[in-house]
Amino acid sequence: MAEKENLNNTAEEEMTVTLSLDDGTELECIVLTIFEAQGKDYIALLPMEGPESEEGEVFLYRYHEDADGNPNLDNIQDDEEYEIVADAFDELLDEAEYDELVEEEES
Repeated sequence: MAEKENLNNTAEEEMTVTLSLDDGTELECIVLTIFEAQGKDYIALLPMEGPESEEGEVFLYRYHEDADGNPNLDNIQDDEEYEIVADAFDELLDEAEYDELVEEEES
């Protein structure tokens, strides 16, 4: 679906990622969290603009850092793995209350 293009900290310490989509467009996303599921790290991204943003759609990717500490995102190809990751993220939302995450982004 998309590749990670860059991962930045803004002045407010809000982490953002610019995704390069398959159609050649770019989509700026806020990093909601990096979390673990079944021994692997994943990242949850919330688009800042567009229909995905309005719908509250969250993108989930495999997350890892290379030997130099540079972040990399990989698509989750396997449906079973995606379900496990989505369930783990849902549990995080239940614990942290999604509204609190959104409020932090807006302030």
